[in-house]
Amino acid sequence: MNTQKKTSTYRIIVIDDNTAIHEDFKKILVKETETDNELEDMESLLFGSDTDQARDSGIRFEIDYATQGQEGLEMVRKANEEKKPFSLAFVDGRMPPGWDGIETINHLWKESPDLQVVLCTAYADYSWQEIQKILLGDSDTLDSLLILKKPFDNVEVLQMAHALTRKWELNREIKGRLNQLAFYDHLTGLPNRALFLKRLKGTMDYHLRHQHKGALLFIDLDNFKRINDTLGHSVGDSLLKIMAERLVNSLRVSDTISRSVKDRTAARLGGDEFTVLLPEIDDEDRAAVVSRRIVEHMTNPVFIGENEFMVTPSIGIAIFPDDGDNVEVLLKNADLAMYFAKRSGQGNFKYYQDSMNDAALKRLTIENQLRQAIDRDELHLHYQPQVDLSSGHLIGMEALLRWDNHELGSVSPVEFIPIAEECGLIIGIGEWVMRTACAQVQKWLQRGLPVKRIAVNVSVKQFIHPDFVGMVEKILEETGMPPDHLEVEITESLFAQNTDKISHILNALRSKDIHVAVDDFGTGYSSLSRLKEMPIDCLKIDRSFVCGVESGTNDKSIISAIMSMARGMGIRVIAEGVDNDEQLNFLLDKHCREAQGFFFSRPMPPEKVEAMLKKGIRKIKFPPAGGNPTESVN
Repeated sequence: MNTQKKTSTYRIIVIDDNTAIHEDFKKILVKETETDNELEDMESLLFGSDTDQARDSGIRFEIDYATQGQEGLEMVRKANEEKKPFSLAFVDGRMPPGWDGIETINHLWKESPDLQVVLCTAYADYSWQEIQKILLGDSDTLDSLLILKKPFDNVEVLQMAHALTRKWELNREIKGRLNQLAFYDHLTGLPNRALFLKRLKGTMDYHLRHQHKGALLFIDLDNFKRINDTLGHSVGDSLLKIMAERLVNSLRVSDTISRSVKDRTAARLGGDEFTVLLPEIDDEDRAAVVSRRIVEHMTNPVFIGENEFMVTPSIGIAIFPDDGDNVEVLLKNADLAMYFAKRSGQGNFKYYQDSMNDAALKRLTIENQLRQAIDRDELHLHYQPQVDLSSGHLIGMEALLRWDNHELGSVSPVEFIPIAEECGLIIGIGEWVMRTACAQVQKWLQRGLPVKRIAVNVSVKQFIHPDFVGMVEKILEETGMPPDHLEVEITESLFAQNTDKISHILNALRSKDIHVAVDDFGTGYSSLSRLKEMPIDCLKIDRSFVCGVESGTNDKSIISAIMSMARGMGIRVIAEGVDNDEQLNFLLDKHCREAQGFFFSRPMPPEKVEAMLKKGIRKIKFPPAGGNPTESVN
């Protein structure tokens, strides 16, 4: 079998004011023909004739020549710019009237620090210690420089050329590997945080000097942690590599004015966070164009083994220098914009705005105050009646959380519940709500007051917590409330979680005679095939459909469809947000049995509920159109 040996070619520059020396180097280092016996003899002396490397050492040299140090420096500079650097320089010790060899080497190393150098001299102009002092200051080593005394031996020249060019190559390989480890992410191959911050700083410094604009995109994968925790880190790593590749493929040369591929910088900061640097944009809308393309590319389905995912990115956009004139501020603002994009729904992007800082400060204040809300006894529950529409009887209540803070005043649940979920406080708060509601109902039952059911909202994070069922059992045992009086309300989005795990929890609740209702039904796009397999007792029609009864037919059709489906599955239905007689009449016409809303009663504190129950009130009399609901004794 014939194998062709790989040939390595190295560029060498000879800087000497004597052109005859140039020819000497050419004769020694450049093999003119394959039968150049003199060169082969020298290579044989160097490598050994019995290894058959004399002719096939695989090393070739390309030589350029300069007669003065300044000329040589320009040639080295040009070679670097062309990405064809010199590996070795033979530099004469004296080249009047220009720089001498030491001065030339000093300039060469400033331009090309990795360059290997041989100082060729016939005079003892400098001692070795003096050379070290001039070129390296107080350093004790000078391992990129050798001295060659004139007149030199041909074999010595060839030996130096082979050894130093190979050393130059090995140094570059080691430096490249170290650079890869230091500045590139080992999983995705993208630049890491250190390299990204270095490039971002350089880009911003340039833009501040030249008054150009650029954009920073801060990208975070939605719900990645859930996939990582559920299916394991190996699947998570595979997903990250796919997303990184899609991110890079979504970028184009036309995304920047410069049209230079190297100016587009995608990086992985860590975890599921990525960045894209658009170093020069002619229009701020260009960042939105790129963001839409990134969302489109990254949102396509992903298949890993038997698993299929639909991963969406949330993107925050900060324009520099407008949104920050230094790296820290710009990165913070882009991250903040990403957070607002994520809150507005998956697969979105948002530009940074100054008002976001105010909102972020308020959010931080809410989080800090919320951490102490239970200890300060700032949380309390209101209760909203649930009504049987055919009789007007009060058949249950929903417990609704309220928070009055000494600094913030009354904070809406719409505002603080998402924050509690994001920062992990919802587990403790949810347990407090469950215990407080059950304890309150048990007090009413012990006093002989008619309360058939209490509905308690449970967040997704709380429901899938490993100790959720145990926590509910413990609370029921501690309070003494009958389990069949409790109805746990979960959101429809829960069915996008692990089906087997959710089914196991639901069956465990049912085995304890605890009821389960699906809140806000119709908004979560749950799979009906999954829903039919779950032990669900009740569907709560979302208030948005009830409110739409007056304005169009689509919401009416959705309500009718939900009612028909629920009847076929043997599931109760409650309509939320009933506010007027038109909505009520439509629900009655569709044979909806249960409802709640302002039309019947606003949420009330426990003392008002208790006062109502003590009067023996069991029925709510429907008011005339535009009136307020009244209570009547059955």
